[in-house]
Amino acid sequence: MEFWFLHYLPLLLAFWVSFILVPCTSISIQKDPFLFGTASSSYQFEGAYLSDGKGLNNWDTFTHNYPGKIYDGTNGDIAVDHYHRYLEDIDLMEYIGVDSYRFSISWARILPKGRFGKVNKGGIDYYNKFINALLHKGIKPFVTLTHFDIPQELEDRYGAWLSPEVQEDFKHYADICFRCFGDRVKYWATFNEPNIVASRGYRSGIFPPAHISETEHFIAAHNMILSHAAAVDLYRTKYQNKQGGKIGIVMNAVWYEPISSSFEDKQAAERAQAFYMNWFLDPIILGRYPKEMHEILGEDLPAFSNYDLEKLSSGLDFIGINHYTSFYIKDCMFSFCNQGPGVTKAEGYTFRTAQKEGIFIGKPTTVDWLFVCPEGIEKIVTYVKERYNNIPMFITENGMGEKEDNYSTTKALLNDVERVEYMSSYLNALITAMRKGADVRGYFVWSLLDNFEWLDGYKIRFGLHHVDYSTLKRTRKLSATWYKDYISNHTTTRTSYLVYVARKL
Repeated sequence: MEFWFLHYLPLLLAFWVSFILVPCTSISIQKDPFLFGTASSSYQFEGAYLSDGKGLNNWDTFTHNYPGKIYDGTNGDIAVDHYHRYLEDIDLMEYIGVDSYRFSISWARILPKGRFGKVNKGGIDYYNKFINALLHKGIKPFVTLTHFDIPQELEDRYGAWLSPEVQEDFKHYADICFRCFGDRVKYWATFNEPNIVASRGYRSGIFPPAHISETEHFIAAHNMILSHAAAVDLYRTKYQNKQGGKIGIVMNAVWYEPISSSFEDKQAAERAQAFYMNWFLDPIILGRYPKEMHEILGEDLPAFSNYDLEKLSSGLDFIGINHYTSFYIKDCMFSFCNQGPGVTKAEGYTFRTAQKEGIFIGKPTTVDWLFVCPEGIEKIVTYVKERYNNIPMFITENGMGEKEDNYSTTKALLNDVERVEYMSSYLNALITAMRKGADVRGYFVWSLLDNFEWLDGYKIRFGLHHVDYSTLKRTRKLSATWYKDYISNHTTTRTSYLVYVARKL
């Protein structure tokens, strides 16, 4: 009996070998495995824009009625026809070996007229079939309730995000989704990048509803924050205990590096985060807007009532981080700045630039805003970890785009070595942040397929698979094969061996 441990010697040896040789993508023992996935959104992928009872959304109206807004004059009417080709696309995911797929539900496909009309059975049936097909292949659905799109009916009736009435609509919509799909969906995000929706839709006017204002984006953001709170409160009180899922929000997250070591530029970098990402996360997690926003905006910043604060106390279970690139920040409060991104009061008196003394912050790409700066993902993850008490995080989008021009060849687009290098470097930097204690639970590549990239139309390709837009044929790129190998090599971690040994002993 004294030699009982010899029975477990091979297992223990296997564990110690793996401890030394296998790269660690999970630092602490977690109930849930680390998720590797790909990401998409309904408007960019689905097409079928009026099929099976779907109503018009704001992006249908915007792309049809605002000529010149989309670079190549296109729209998402067909997109990549994911609505009809989802089984083929799930096969592509299965080949890569992802265990999760992040997608959004089309609000107008479920409720063509919001709460002022009936639930569309065609939309419910579609998402039920799609979710079941994912699960049949062992792929967990990671669902976003709204990814930029909102039923046009709500815009026409009361101005959508500018009215508190939208909170009731969003809660009604979330209730239907939780009830119909929550038995199988265990990861919910209320919003995708509400900071982008507010700033581009109501400040710069380049997204729908194309408003240009000094203050409307703060009102729209306020209503999005309270809509999130209403949905989370509903999920917590009515569904979560029974369904066992998690709920969070997804933010666009840029790393802002001070352009110098001066106190003013360091403070400016903090203001840039306050007016961009913390604008939403602080109220949701800490119950207040950032102090930098209060100091600069004063009464222009909406206030939370006691009732609002009670709803906000529901918080969230995770933070989704969409991160692609980094920028330098220069102070414009105490230093003179010419006109440029961020220099106004509404953005916190900061100037954003990709260059310092003529040198880019990272390797430029063919996409004018995207610079390869892998240390940025380590820094933004660490920043979120420290500011928000290490709430679990998912990298819900990360990837590299290529701008297509008249000289692009399919062969070159398929041999996307630069995308592979980008993903590899960013994942390595992410692992560094995790080894330092950041509680990151998953990584999703943007995107499974080339698709409609908002204002750029179909001229920028982010996909692991090339799409021939004339035939909609999908063709695997080098990056898809690389990601398959990466997942295969990183699925078995030290954590899995620890759990296995503990169970056996």
